[in-house]
Amino acid sequence: MALERRDDWTWGYCAHDGYVGYVPSTALDDTDQPAPTHWVSAPQGLVFAAASIKAPLLVAPPLGSRLALTEFDDRFLAATGGGFIHRRHVRPLGDWTQDPVAVAESLLGTPYLWGGRSRAGIDCSGLVQTSLMACGAACPRDSDMQQELGTAVPEDAWDGGLRRGDLVFFPGHVGLMADATRLIHANAYWMTTVIEPLADVVARLRPDHTHPVVAVRRP
Repeated sequence: MALERRDDWTWGYCAHDGYVGYVPSTALDDTDQPAPTHWVSAPQGLVFAAASIKAPLLVAPPLGSRLALTEFDDRFLAATGGGFIHRRHVRPLGDWTQDPVAVAESLLGTPYLWGGRSRAGIDCSGLVQTSLMACGAACPRDSDMQQELGTAVPEDAWDGGLRRGDLVFFPGHVGLMADATRLIHANAYWMTTVIEPLADVVARLRPDHTHPVVAVRRP
């Protein structure tokens, strides 16, 4: 959503989460585009030049991307503007995943990239946002904003009372509980997306932080 153009840059915000910033004006297209019909449900989608998995690859939209697609055959959908994507890589809008942790688990091994939000590289809050939005839930981009999601889990329940899907917040960091004791998170310590014991993360942060866990939210 473009708000102001100044020289070669345009100031605006992302329609899907309200995130603000600048983009090069040359990256914007003022022509009307068809409304999206599907979203990429695979860790990364593949758009081919023809309706064949052996055709050249045109673009690889990340998980969560919204595409305008039309019927083509029993295996492929045609993308507006050219290209074909396999039906197994997309779902119709509204056909959301039910488990955000399962979405996060599909991105295990993705390299850590500050500001990233794709299979090519992802950060902690990007993992949370991508996982929740794949379930049809609104989610802001940064971890400090994400602390407003859902309801607070009382501190006396943090030890032994956490559930799969709970969001655990640390100073400048966030992850999702994979189960009662393990956290899945994209982090710069391992430089990848991993599942590890929450106790290990807390122990690693304790020398530098009196309170390694600052909040737990249940979306």
